[in-house]
Amino acid sequence: MQDIIVSAADISLFHVAARELGNASQWWRIAQVNGMTDPDLGWIFETVVLKVPAVESDLVSGLPDGVLE
Repeated sequence: MQDIIVSAADISLFHVAARELGNASQWWRIAQVNGMTDPDLGWIFETVVLKVPAVESDLVSGLPDGVLE
């Protein structure tokens, strides 16, 4: 797991996941490790440090059952 700095310019966790994990549909993994439920980053006024999990190439696209309920 690594820490990254994000800002409102990153727009959403979809964009962050595409850049950091190579797959925008993996946004939920970043949300999970940071205690977030919404992929929107518009609430950020300065910068925020987020944890990003390691790339797992064996994960399929989409949101797994039970995530973020």
